[in-house]
Amino acid sequence: MKRIQAASAVALAMLLGCTTAESQVATPGHADPLLQPIAPDYAQRWLGPQDPVRVYGNTWLVGFEGLTVGLIKTSDGLILVDGAVPQAVRDIEANLTKLGFSIRDVKYILSTEPHWDHSGGMAALARDSGAQVIAGREAVQSLLQGRSTDDDPQHGELASMPPIADVRGVRDGETLTLGDVTVTARATPGHTAGSMSWTWRSCEDGLCKDVVFAASLNPISSDGYRYLAHPALSESFRRTFAMVRALPCDILFSSHPGASGQDARHAAFTRGEQPNPFVAPEACRAYADQYERKFDGRLAEERAGIVD
Repeated sequence: MKRIQAASAVALAMLLGCTTAESQVATPGHADPLLQPIAPDYAQRWLGPQDPVRVYGNTWLVGFEGLTVGLIKTSDGLILVDGAVPQAVRDIEANLTKLGFSIRDVKYILSTEPHWDHSGGMAALARDSGAQVIAGREAVQSLLQGRSTDDDPQHGELASMPPIADVRGVRDGETLTLGDVTVTARATPGHTAGSMSWTWRSCEDGLCKDVVFAASLNPISSDGYRYLAHPALSESFRRTFAMVRALPCDILFSSHPGASGQDARHAAFTRGEQPNPFVAPEACRAYADQYERKFDGRLAEERAGIVD
């Protein structure tokens, strides 16, 4: 995830970090505190409008050119994956409406990481839907307090976000069943200690595909952070690369589409190319390989003393 200036983060913390999501309800004549924009000029680069699209079977995209928001339709309601930023919430809800759904149909909201660009809109989405937010256990505290904990490699340079009133933590391998769909949590720590990827099966015309919504694998950090000084997180990052590489993976989504080539596949899909460009069984392996090389480069720079 891209960094913003620490001064901006402090200002946002003062604005957003002082109340719980339960108390952040708009009153007539007052702005909705859960929808106050975070770093609007910076975030705008991610929020290019994108029509909602059914990718395969029960799986849809309802987000933006630079921020992925996934939607799973089950026989007992909807599941959202990630929540973008507060200023994007009304667009996400409008995309659901375009598809004939309602925000009140959403029963679960799954988090890939406790950063403002992917979880900043969750407090409002959870309030509007009544849905349960679910995240990796190590991400729960950040989401509840609306700011990063000190084990985050980007701690100190992240904007605060609206705290979420209720977050359920899950461990690697735990499953969540809603109606006829089962989603599996896959812990993928590294970018954050609590990063969680999500997998499910999607079927169409009798053919079923394995879908992976992967958390970020980018080894970005605040100035002064050293992965070499945090061997436990570095080792878990290595396990994450291996696990993502080995996942059953026919369709890959990443939290930022450009990180995995999802943006190019989406463009080809929009052009009507066949077979379905989103079906790319090599995508998870390529995604893990790309960011493990980047991680290797980062560690080499740390050893050479050339990292800020």
